[in-house]
Amino acid sequence: MAASMTNADVVLPGDVLTDRLKEITNKKVRLGPGLRWQSKDVVACKCGVLKSREDHAFWIDNHQRRYIPAKGESIIGVVSLKAGDIFRVNIGSNLPAALPYLSFEGATKRNRPNVQIGDLVYAKLLVANRDMEPELVCIDGSGQSNGLGVLSREGFMFKCSLHLCRKILSPDCSLLRVLGKKIPLEVTVGMNGRIWLRCRSVNDTICAMNAILAAEYTPEQNLKSMVYKIFGGVAAV
Repeated sequence: MAASMTNADVVLPGDVLTDRLKEITNKKVRLGPGLRWQSKDVVACKCGVLKSREDHAFWIDNHQRRYIPAKGESIIGVVSLKAGDIFRVNIGSNLPAALPYLSFEGATKRNRPNVQIGDLVYAKLLVANRDMEPELVCIDGSGQSNGLGVLSREGFMFKCSLHLCRKILSPDCSLLRVLGKKIPLEVTVGMNGRIWLRCRSVNDTICAMNAILAAEYTPEQNLKSMVYKIFGGVAAV
């Protein structure tokens, strides 16, 4: 759960946050997007609101569309090229990511995965370094896919802000639960500002997409009424 924020938690690029983090916790911290180590200090590298979780992870939350790869994040990419033993994947960053064909469940040198140019893949960033090419995998540590892999062509992908993706994936956000009670659907949210949807009809897909995009500036207590309004119904009291 994110810590409560005040106006004092707004930071600017170059701000040294070492003392502020020590006031919150005296344990080892994990740095997320917007923060980096500079010598022995924690320094902000973008403007926004400083946020934290109970596991001592800190990051800067702001409104942006350009994605900066971060190790361990799950993203939605578009396969743009086959090059030898790897696929080149567009993940919305300044560089394409590399996805080795052996990084799929059950893949071997003889049994290559059926991945075509233009396919959407849900993958996890294994390597994310500003001095190295990003690398993706579609398996976990045990070699299982666990939901990662090629997404169905029957779905629809659209783009949104990175802030909206983080909001949807927050345990405190009820949007996906409300949508699931209204219509049957499949949703995959990438941390790179891409969302994949599959519904039973085109009309449901359009309504679900509009509801997700409208949720960015809708307070939590108004999400249910907003969803029912978009679908032309009345929310039950």
